[in-house]
Amino acid sequence: MSNIQLDGTHTPAKRGGEQVGYQGRKKCKTSNLLILVDRNGTPLTCSDPFAGNHHDTYKLVDRIDGMLRSIGTSNIPTEGLVLNADAGFDHSEFRKYCNQKDMIHNIAQNPRNGDQEDYLFDALLYQCRFVIERTNAWLDAFKALLIRFETKHLHWKALHLLAFCVLLLKRL
Repeated sequence: MSNIQLDGTHTPAKRGGEQVGYQGRKKCKTSNLLILVDRNGTPLTCSDPFAGNHHDTYKLVDRIDGMLRSIGTSNIPTEGLVLNADAGFDHSEFRKYCNQKDMIHNIAQNPRNGDQEDYLFDALLYQCRFVIERTNAWLDAFKALLIRFETKHLHWKALHLLAFCVLLLKRL
């Protein structure tokens, strides 16, 4: 494994429940979830759900740390990996965290953050991000994940983990 892709999802939560908040862009209550996939689009892990009234960088370092710990329990080393993420994850604290974990961050610069210090950005490697968008599209095929009807946030996460297993089994 040479690189991993990070992205978030905003799922409408029709029945409300835990970790739900109003998302103005979607004009409804939503839940967010961060997903990490490998370079082939195979889901590796996801964060715990959090309320949709927060942006993707809300407590990002804590969420990523938990996700990387869960990958570590599978004896998958994360040191030296390239982490691709879109401009929504362009946050100085997150970049520092990646450096501390010996990961190479390849994050598109967010123009709203203004001029930042120079850092390496590989546009060709960034194009590999399409695999996480494809994985999100595969996850949308699971109708139970497309709209959240579960009120317990751990039930909703468990459904995602089941979908991850199905996607992995299809690959094998």
